[in-house]
Amino acid sequence: MPDLAGLVVAVTRPGERGRALCRAIDAAGGHSLHFPALEIVPPADPGPARERLGRAGEHDWLVFVSPTAVERAVALRPQPPADARVAAVGRGTARALRAAGWPVHVEPESGADSESLLARPELAGLAGRSVLLVKGEGGRALLRRTLEARGARLAVADVYRRRCPAGDLGPLVAAEAQVLVVTSSEALGNLLAMAGRDREWLLGRELVVIHPRIAERARELGFARVHPAAGAEPAQLLAVLAGLGRGDCARLRD
Repeated sequence: MPDLAGLVVAVTRPGERGRALCRAIDAAGGHSLHFPALEIVPPADPGPARERLGRAGEHDWLVFVSPTAVERAVALRPQPPADARVAAVGRGTARALRAAGWPVHVEPESGADSESLLARPELAGLAGRSVLLVKGEGGRALLRRTLEARGARLAVADVYRRRCPAGDLGPLVAAEAQVLVVTSSEALGNLLAMAGRDREWLLGRELVVIHPRIAERARELGFARVHPAAGAEPAQLLAVLAGLGRGDCARLRD
């Protein structure tokens, strides 16, 4: 197991996946702080998503973009449709579907993003096929645009929305967090919005992210110490954190 002794890590991912990472950090000897930089809330009007999921059996494909999308969709429709094929954008999403009793017909061979799923040959020829995209409000448009460009008749079920939490970074500063784990570009923006006079402190933290795209955005926003992990699984993140833990923790503390 990686040795994270002496490392104070703030996990900004919301929900159970964030809490699970915190438990893994603590088990490896680190000190975790769960500090969600996103709030996941129901859509303002859940009616359209409920109606579209109720008719999910009319579609050839159901595409889920995240474990949160699975959780919120299954709350609206616990049972999978009999005939539709189900695609998951990554391993975590596939795992959430199977845990809920839903089948997974397609998932990326590696990676956990829209590009990885779109690389699968099963989603190459969609002309005339009906696809229900299950997601949160907003987010990246790549998956939607590409499915439509491939000829899919696309419907969307927005089963949740994200918002910036109230409050500031006081708990992170008080805990002397050395490292922040960030799993979305939106969370980066929220952290900066919450920072206020702690902005320079925030930009001086070590940042562990789950995708090169997030790393690029972090550097654009002014973060200088950015470390991309190979993915979003706890083991992948712990591997990067262990590398930081083997460094000089006094330097990390500033």
